[in-house]
Amino acid sequence: MRRNLTPPSRQVGVTGQGVPVFDFGHVPGIAPVAVAHHPHGEPFLDLATHTHDFLVLCYAHVARGTVRIDDRTWTVADGDLFVIAPGQVVSSVDPFAEITSDGWTVWFPADVVRPGMPGAYSSWRTHPLLFPFAQGSNRAQRLPVPPVDRASLMERFAALDAEIRARRDGHQAAALAHLTLLLVTVARLSTDLADHLRYADEPLLAAVFEAIEARYHQPISLADIAADLALTTGYLTTAVRRKTGRTVTQWITQRRMQQARLLLTETDLAVSTISRRVGYPDTSYFSKRFRARHGVTPTQWREARPPAV
Repeated sequence: MRRNLTPPSRQVGVTGQGVPVFDFGHVPGIAPVAVAHHPHGEPFLDLATHTHDFLVLCYAHVARGTVRIDDRTWTVADGDLFVIAPGQVVSSVDPFAEITSDGWTVWFPADVVRPGMPGAYSSWRTHPLLFPFAQGSNRAQRLPVPPVDRASLMERFAALDAEIRARRDGHQAAALAHLTLLLVTVARLSTDLADHLRYADEPLLAAVFEAIEARYHQPISLADIAADLALTTGYLTTAVRRKTGRTVTQWITQRRMQQARLLLTETDLAVSTISRRVGYPDTSYFSKRFRARHGVTPTQWREARPPAV
């Protein structure tokens, strides 16, 4: 699947096992949803080993072959819909049975569905439309789409793709509406959504993200988070990097940037006010960090937002 992780996605680190980690690179004024079509003769997945911090839907309309997700190997057949959660490792099978297909891949950050909501890194698992992505041994990693529903599902992917490509006025809201319809379809394919909430416990990561959520709007550091959890900075850094491929400081920055994007897009607050609200008392430093992450200044990001309708 990495062949489809073209910009805006980018590699941001590696896990403790050396697996490349990709994130979703946001572009000002563009809906934070990416789509790739796989027509006949193109690989369904390019399975160079990788993981990512966003959500992925992969639909194999016509396909044959195998794929490995975490430690489980799956046979891919016509009508298979895969839901891949953040942190899952996707790789090839050796010997690899090449997959050709007609299908689609859609990837998007969790905050598209829950913009600005508390618990940005864990609460998405309890969102009704994201149940199938929830981690755990009972998750529906592969959902078979009934033949009678396959044509309409292909149309949903195509409609989302067309909306994103056209980028007409209001395309962000329209893209989210199309994505929501896709997620409703995925949720309905699961026979028992409650099973998907039985994901494996990650108490340390949960505590880290809860601490970040509670304090990201303040001037906090790795040392502050470690102190909150009564851990050494060295242990916390190693544990979080091994699990996620990122440092605690990078997660703090990501949460701040997520909220900054929301406030720049949805409010008319001054940049200096937004800077303080996301934990940067120094507006110049905030602007520097924002530009390093997004390639534009906060003001330029705001200017790129779609006009009000």
